[in-house]
Amino acid sequence: MKRENVKLTISVPEAGQMLGVSRNKAYDLARQGIIPTIRLGRKLVVPRARFEAWLNGEQSDVAG
Repeated sequence: MKRENVKLTISVPEAGQMLGVSRNKAYDLARQGIIPTIRLGRKLVVPRARFEAWLNGEQSDVAG
């Protein structure tokens, strides 16, 4: 897949789906700062690069 076609952020439910957890659990993990997130206005999104780094154990402080 070409880099330009890759979204830079994913939704919290998408992150949860990738982790195999429910939508509610994903939002709970995001609220706790376990899933790295940023706020865009009222919308909470997960930066793909930080999420992938977190999954790979590359960052210890990922709360956003």
